[in-house]
Amino acid sequence: MTDQGYPQTGKRFDPKNMLFRYLGDTGLKVSVLGLGGWLTYGADEGVKEVEQTAACIKEAWDHGINFFDTAEIYAEGKSEIIMGKALKKCNLERDDYIITTKLMFGDGNAFPNNHGLSRKHIIEGMKRSLKRLELKSVDVVYAHRADFWSTPMEETVRAFNTLIEHGHAHYWGTSEWTAFEIEHAQHVATRLGLIGPVVEQPQYNMFVRERFEAEYAPLYKLYNYGTTIWSPLYQGILTGKYNDGIPSNSRYATVSKGQASMFDQPETKAQIEKVKQLTKVAERLGGSVASLALAWVIKNPHVSVAILGATKAEQITENVKCLELYPKMTNEVMKEIDEILGNAPKIPGPAPPRLPMTRNKALM
Repeated sequence: MTDQGYPQTGKRFDPKNMLFRYLGDTGLKVSVLGLGGWLTYGADEGVKEVEQTAACIKEAWDHGINFFDTAEIYAEGKSEIIMGKALKKCNLERDDYIITTKLMFGDGNAFPNNHGLSRKHIIEGMKRSLKRLELKSVDVVYAHRADFWSTPMEETVRAFNTLIEHGHAHYWGTSEWTAFEIEHAQHVATRLGLIGPVVEQPQYNMFVRERFEAEYAPLYKLYNYGTTIWSPLYQGILTGKYNDGIPSNSRYATVSKGQASMFDQPETKAQIEKVKQLTKVAERLGGSVASLALAWVIKNPHVSVAILGATKAEQITENVKCLELYPKMTNEVMKEIDEILGNAPKIPGPAPPRLPMTRNKALM
């Protein structure tokens, strides 16, 4: 996967210094940064929130971001509603931007067929998502988790193909599936002559690396599998704002009232200490630790899109500064970061050389 330039298309779209990559082994070009609706959009469905979300989308668009992500479960469907209205308000051409959603958990009601990866839920859930988004189709629909023990893989693969055949989606993918589950879906699709998944949406950041870098390594080699990663800033810890405690205006301070703090855990305290060391590296390079963390993520060529979360336009403005650090992420800098993190997973490599065959005389 290589970074792609993007032709100028007049005043409608100015990508500035945005990087574009192909989404896995497809011809779909995606901005290396995206904007997502998890924990950000869908709180009240009011006019004010639509305006705030539209401001974020417009700011993202003005910086060259063309990838927007949501899911049926986010805010019990309200995230899709808000993002759909906000996209309309921004008056973007439908063929210019990429919108993705996810099916599996349903939209909040407890009926037994409102969740899972059965043919019924995939097809009817997709119709409900499109209605909330006020769209005829999405570009990518993900299986939000695997349903390996409840639904035959053949049924799931066939159902996602039905969505593509009917024009409800152009591609389908997976989210937080194991490498085995993804390979199983690929095998079923190949056996049936159907379209297999092309992209995975996993968590990936400086502190969560094992699955992305090690477990999925064969998938990149076999299928050029794409990825649209979430939580690249590890729920805000990699922004450095928690280096000296929990700010009163932070999201964590709001949602964790009355709960045991994860910041009291030894693992989190150790991570904060590493963030402090990373902050020094970032400052030396002329950026913030958040920009460093994002630049580190997109330095990995297997990252198609790093999905950002933002409730204010200025947060996006700050996050896209990672593109200024990206060219400075030399092998030496990456090695320095790895030494600070101390968590680089062991990547599967070539088989060791074969030793000369020796005959065990005791078996003769």
